[in-house]
Amino acid sequence: MRPASRTSRWRCRTPSDSAAPTPPSPSKSIERSFVAVDPARLAELQQRLAYRFRDADLLARALTHSSYANEHPLLDHNEALAFVGDAALSLVVAERLCADDPAAPVGVLTPRRAELVSGAALARWATALDVGGLVRLGRGEAATGGATRESILATTLEALLGAMYVEAGLDPVRRAVAHLASW
Repeated sequence: MRPASRTSRWRCRTPSDSAAPTPPSPSKSIERSFVAVDPARLAELQQRLAYRFRDADLLARALTHSSYANEHPLLDHNEALAFVGDAALSLVVAERLCADDPAAPVGVLTPRRAELVSGAALARWATALDVGGLVRLGRGEAATGGATRESILATTLEALLGAMYVEAGLDPVRRAVAHLASW
């Protein structure tokens, strides 16, 4: 039996899931993972992140809101990846703040980090990346403006960073955040 790939285990299960885990789907091209999304837009996103995903399913999961997954039960949503991305982002920002001002007290660094990883800051970065035009939302969420909602944009960006971390470690996250923060 072949062990699961590093990226296939990143699935957030809900109580309604069956007891048996869903086997990971075979990797497919990004174009097939996003039937309704222009492949050029996905390529542009990856270019802006300065990272090319090797696993199209992982990218698809990062761009899938739970409302969409609820309507398409065979799909995974991005919440677990966002959890990982939030931690990776906080670490990258903390590293940068400490490198920029090694003598700064924690009382100064903490609010700086909080500002840089706030929902509003992440939503601005996600908007610059056009994440709202790529996130897969359920019908109700899409109809009520979910693609421009700060919390959804921030969570989706965190999920993208989490997917980058899962697939390739912290270096691509550092590069993406440095680019987005204009460091």
